[in-house]
Amino acid sequence: MRRKKSTLSEVKLAVVGAPGVGKSALTVRFLTKRYIGEYDHQSETRYKNEILVDGDPVIFEICDTCPKSLGELPSAETLAWSDGLVLVYSITDRASFNYVRQIWQPIQDVRGKDGKDIPMVLLGNKGDMVHLRQVSSEEGEILAKDFDCNFSEVAAADQVVEVAEAFQDLCKEVHAARRKNKTSLLDRVLGSKGSKGGILTYHRGKSDSSIAKD
Repeated sequence: MRRKKSTLSEVKLAVVGAPGVGKSALTVRFLTKRYIGEYDHQSETRYKNEILVDGDPVIFEICDTCPKSLGELPSAETLAWSDGLVLVYSITDRASFNYVRQIWQPIQDVRGKDGKDIPMVLLGNKGDMVHLRQVSSEEGEILAKDFDCNFSEVAAADQVVEVAEAFQDLCKEVHAARRKNKTSLLDRVLGSKGSKGGILTYHRGKSDSSIAKD
């Protein structure tokens, strides 16, 4: 029996990068497997679709950001809304690579304010246009190490599997981060209870659920 949508896992991703790097093409390629080369967005666009990840249905809500210039970085609201970030530059555009570098500080600001772990993936798009390359693969790998995230060069124009894998792997990282956050929260709650003068003890022969304050 098909599960109700309300019980499905939901993942919110923001696709960020300079104008013209192929953010929309990558997003639509992932969600529909179709390629559309030209977009004329005047503002950010939200997409929502159900995709199978390792056989399990996941509802993806994707924010396709739309900066008007290289000086317009993603807003704190967009970064805080996101469970994960897809950072995109074009291997044919050095300025777009430098744009992604600048996103690091806004991400850190959100992390510092909310204590939120934001999994990321770095994608060098337009990998099919190597004859126009301005950014080397090594530079992408180094930046990914600085950001502590996965990296790959892709081509929205002709790669379906590779693009899907990048989004799906990020989804798995989001799920892992959620489990880690829940564990950390539980540890903090138990720690705060144990610090109020009581002693938490295990009673022999009983399950962990019978932990009680003496």
